[in-house]
Amino acid sequence: MSDSIAHTGKQAGAEEQSGGSRKVIYAAIVANLGIATAKFIVAAITGSAAMLAEGIHSAVDTGNELLLLIGEKRAAKPADRRHPFGYGKAVYFWALVVAMSVFALGGGLSIHHGIVALGEPEPLRDPLWNYVVLGVSALFEGYSWNVSRRELNRVRKPGASLWQTVRASKNASVFTVFIEDSAALLGLAIAGLGIFLGHLLDNPYIDPAASILIGLLLVGAAFTLARETGGLLLGESIGQEATAQLRTIFEDDPDILEVGALRTMQLGPDEVLLTASLRFRRCTRIDEVETAIARLEATVAKAYPEIRHIYFESGALRSAMTATQVKDD
Repeated sequence: MSDSIAHTGKQAGAEEQSGGSRKVIYAAIVANLGIATAKFIVAAITGSAAMLAEGIHSAVDTGNELLLLIGEKRAAKPADRRHPFGYGKAVYFWALVVAMSVFALGGGLSIHHGIVALGEPEPLRDPLWNYVVLGVSALFEGYSWNVSRRELNRVRKPGASLWQTVRASKNASVFTVFIEDSAALLGLAIAGLGIFLGHLLDNPYIDPAASILIGLLLVGAAFTLARETGGLLLGESIGQEATAQLRTIFEDDPDILEVGALRTMQLGPDEVLLTASLRFRRCTRIDEVETAIARLEATVAKAYPEIRHIYFESGALRSAMTATQVKDD
C-alpha cells in the first residue's frame, strides 16, 4: 500500500525448502518415466485397456513433473520492477496447469479409452507381464510417494493427519506430487484387480471398466489439486491459527495499545506478506516506535521465518507522530 512503511524480514529456509521440493519432483520423474515405458510395452503385448490407461497416467505424470520444475525455476527469479514481490506464485500457476492436465489427459483419455474398449473388448491374454509391471510400478510409485510423504512430515504438526498436512501445506510442488502418487498407487490397485477379476471370471468387460474407474479417480485427484492450488494462487492466508499467534505477539508488546486487522497473503511456498493495523500508546516517541517496530520484526521473524514482508499501516504511525508533536508542544 502506498501510504505504508515496508519492512523486509529474513529469508531463512527458502533454499532448503526449494531443494526439498526439487528432490521430490526428480524422484517422481525418474519413477514415472520408467514406469510409463514399461506399461506401454506390456499394454501393447497383452492388449490390456487398464494397463494402457495406467501407461497414459504415468506419461502424463512425467510431463506434469516437468511443468512443476518450470514453476520452481520461475518462482526462484528475484523480484523486479514488474513483480516487486517476486515470482513465488509461479509455482502455484504451474501446479494449476498440472491439475488441468491430470483432468484432461489423464482422466479424460482413460475414461474415453475404457468406453471405447467396452464396445469392442480385447480378448483376454496371459496376464503374467501385467502383474510383473504392476508390481514393479508399485515399488517405484511407492518410493516416489514416500519421498513426498517425508517432505510433508517435516512440516506436519503433532496430532495432524497426513491429509490435514496436505490441506495446510503451501508447497504446491510437494503436495501435487503426493496427490498424484497417491492416485497412481490406487490406480495400480484398480488395474490389478480389474485384470485379476477379468481372468478369474473370464469376462473381457471388467478390464475396460477398470480403465474407466482409473479415469474417474484421476478426475477426482485433478479437482483436489485445482482446489488446493487455486486457493493459493488467489492469495490464501497463512491460516487462522498462525494469524491468532501473530495477534498475540503484537498484543504482548508493551508499546502497542491496540491491534486492529492483521492480513496475510501467501506469495510463494516460503514467502508471506503481512500487513498490520496497530495503534501505539500515545506517550510513545517516534524513536521508541522505531525500536518497537524493529523488536516486532525480530519476534515475528523468529516465530515465522516465512513472513518476509511486514507492512505497518500508516494510520498507526501517524497517530504516534501526532501524539509526540502534542507532547513536545
